[in-house]
Amino acid sequence: MSSIDRSQSAGGTRTYEVRTYGCQMNVHDSERLSGLLEDAGYVRAPESADGDADVVVFNTCAVRENADNKLYGNLGHLAPKKAARPGMQIAVGGCLAQKDRDTIVKRAPWVDVVFGTHNIGKLPVLLERARVQEEAQVEIAESLEAFPSTLPTRRESAYAAWVSISVGCNNTCTFCIVPALRGKEKDRRPGDILAEVEALVAEGVSEITLLGQNVNAYGSDIGDREAFSKLLRACGAIEGLERVRFTSPHPRDFTDDVIAAMAETPNVMPQLHMPLQSGSDPVLKAMRRSYRQDRYLGIIEKVRAAIPHAALTTDIIVGFPGETEEDFEQTLHVVREARFAQAFTFQYSKRPGTPAADMENQIPKAVVQERYERLVALQEEISWEENRKQVGRTLELMVAEGEGRKDGATHRLSGRAPDNRLVHFTKPGQEVRPGDVVTVEITYAAPHHLLAEGEVLGVRRTRAGDAWEKRNAAEKTKPVGVMLGLPKIGAPEPQPAVAGGCGCD
Repeated sequence: MSSIDRSQSAGGTRTYEVRTYGCQMNVHDSERLSGLLEDAGYVRAPESADGDADVVVFNTCAVRENADNKLYGNLGHLAPKKAARPGMQIAVGGCLAQKDRDTIVKRAPWVDVVFGTHNIGKLPVLLERARVQEEAQVEIAESLEAFPSTLPTRRESAYAAWVSISVGCNNTCTFCIVPALRGKEKDRRPGDILAEVEALVAEGVSEITLLGQNVNAYGSDIGDREAFSKLLRACGAIEGLERVRFTSPHPRDFTDDVIAAMAETPNVMPQLHMPLQSGSDPVLKAMRRSYRQDRYLGIIEKVRAAIPHAALTTDIIVGFPGETEEDFEQTLHVVREARFAQAFTFQYSKRPGTPAADMENQIPKAVVQERYERLVALQEEISWEENRKQVGRTLELMVAEGEGRKDGATHRLSGRAPDNRLVHFTKPGQEVRPGDVVTVEITYAAPHHLLAEGEVLGVRRTRAGDAWEKRNAAEKTKPVGVMLGLPKIGAPEPQPAVAGGCGCD
């Protein structure tokens, strides 16, 4: 009897829930985990299940200091539920699983499966093996077994999709544990990437986000320094692909040919998320970042010259070991000069196993907190000023699903501008579906969103909207418990709704 047969004969169709923490790479991996489970005969549990699924999978992150506590707290919450429900299984994967391995089962012996970042394709097999052998299965591969994008998928969006172009990282940033968990960079062949994009477009997808730990380092593994800019231009030639985004690039690899490709390829969106981490040259050196303030600001200047309406976002770490007040002032200087539309700010988090964890001059928590609050206040002011510049502009929005929490009460819909700003707009008289495109005039700006309060100037029904409609119609015929809509973090991504690249690029 096959594993699928045994799973179903053990008590009917089994349900699953995947809980995702961390960066866009983890979100993409979770789509594959869901696809693998559905391919093995499981169905998705309702969002209201709250841990009552037959299989609960944690796809973990190891970047932040509280990642461990968060995981074990959630596992502890599920322990009594599992004890009262024979046959329930719990699996832990992702970066924290890759790091902690056997520790997870020792601290939470009710966990059934632990798997790493390199062997997510093994999850259904490991679940079945744990069920049959009635003991925990811990399997951590040391190298990549298959690119995530080659595995079955259950995409959260009908109209937008992630496409992984590389995995792993060749950098050695002293604060980051990701390279140790994801391994060295490994690139996919351009033909394989473009074939996947074309297949997605044929399904109705109109927006893709190219993913890599350091996405613009693409080509280092295949011996072509201009491979990333060539890939962007190739995406521009795919008929029906309206929007191309990418995350997250590294300043070291951000070359002029990439800027030219962004500016000259119409469907590459005027948006750039580029981690800064610190504006201080001594701190950047201690972080083992391979650029300095002048280099970073030079890239910003070139991007703005080539793409005047580009929206720039970033990641910043406050309180890195040894950071002085002068160092912090240099970070504030770069923020003022760069005028980011948004910044994802992090208080330095000590991670065992990284060089920074053992550095001297760790900054007191109170000092870090005070600096963090000053940075957030400055960026909030700049975000609002930059958003106010959008008032009066006429923009095309791709209608989004699940991004406007108050849309029902305000009788609005929400969408993303080409530069990825979130816009809430007046609901038009005609039907508008997620994936369709509307034209609006911006009338009001808040720090984190825009409003278009007047009448919609135009509606364009799209193949992406057709795909969304087809998916929703199919959803109604599914058994109770299967939910294919309402992604929790929107279409991939309103980048960067999840902190870019774990905040470690």
